[in-house]
Amino acid sequence: MTFVQFNPHPSLTFWEKIKYFDFILITLTAILAAIGFIILYSVGQGDPKPWVIPQLFKCLFGLLLLFGIAFTPLSFWQRVAYPLYFFSIGLLILVELIGLQAMGAKRWIDIGFFTLQPSELVKLTCIIALANYYCRIDLREISNPLQLIVPLGILLVPVLLVLTQPDLGTSFLILIGGGIVLFVAGVSIYYFIGLLIVLVSGVAIVLISRGTAWQLLKDYQYKRIDIYLNPDLDPLGAGYHITQSLIAIGSGGIDGKGLLNGTQSQLKFLPEIHTDFAFTVLAEELGLVWSLIVLILFFALVVVLLYYAYVNLNRFGCLILSGIAGLLFLYFSTNIGMVTGLLPVVGVPLPLISYGGSSLLTIMIALGIAQSAIIHDPKRLET
Repeated sequence: MTFVQFNPHPSLTFWEKIKYFDFILITLTAILAAIGFIILYSVGQGDPKPWVIPQLFKCLFGLLLLFGIAFTPLSFWQRVAYPLYFFSIGLLILVELIGLQAMGAKRWIDIGFFTLQPSELVKLTCIIALANYYCRIDLREISNPLQLIVPLGILLVPVLLVLTQPDLGTSFLILIGGGIVLFVAGVSIYYFIGLLIVLVSGVAIVLISRGTAWQLLKDYQYKRIDIYLNPDLDPLGAGYHITQSLIAIGSGGIDGKGLLNGTQSQLKFLPEIHTDFAFTVLAEELGLVWSLIVLILFFALVVVLLYYAYVNLNRFGCLILSGIAGLLFLYFSTNIGMVTGLLPVVGVPLPLISYGGSSLLTIMIALGIAQSAIIHDPKRLET
């Protein structure tokens, strides 16, 4: 594909931007948010005040952001890519200084009317910064080792800051999300193969060292690995969360127990049911059918974004759309893998469905930038 540069004076009118706005994306977003309201209504045991009403206001504000960002030329977001990135890094540093601490972690900033989790925002700003970097260098130089110094710096700075909170799950998502942009930009696959070999070798060495004189981890850390592989080893302790989640999902069956009728969720056996384990509530009360519908909706959202990335004539737009598609996929696949026992419990919310302002607004901002890339695709100026 041959990419073209931005027109410095975009000629699209407001009504033309409305015409090119992708209403499939916004419809999928609205349906998933609506399902989230239903789940939060159940989590509140039929009372909308604790979770539904606050989430509704956040969602409406997020939609306003989405539309405002969508109609802003994509060239603007490219110009502010690095300032946005450094702003998010500044917020992560601020967390270390004045952040709120809860459940053994310091991840939030209290800004009065809202509690912000900067690590959610930095997932997106890393993608924007990397897309800006790779759309400005010669395609023939992309795999040059020297050209990897800046991208690795862009990724490792927030990863190290987030690890100190500590938040291993978010650090992992930042790395993988950035890696998707590097892969789409054209960085040689041999770098990724080499990294995979190093990771697999590292894991193998850690496991082999167990019980030897040169054991690399503490005994309790190995125990965590054992419990991840078999939660039944400690069903009332470290394996409690995933054990209760699996009981709830399994008991939901094909059509579920009915809204407000879930035993594990309504009787509070499940932890964090309004955030991390929202999908478990859905599976228990609405069953396999609605669980599959939600999965299909998320996959549809990702496929639409990837389609627009494929046809976009601007390299920055292509990389942004690919990165946002990858970010959404990572969000929902990690959360669902976590609550079904396929992945460790790392505290990743289900996008648009779990309660939480930082995650919701980050997704809305991301989808707004994606819409801006769709609307301001250079080929629009030729029609």
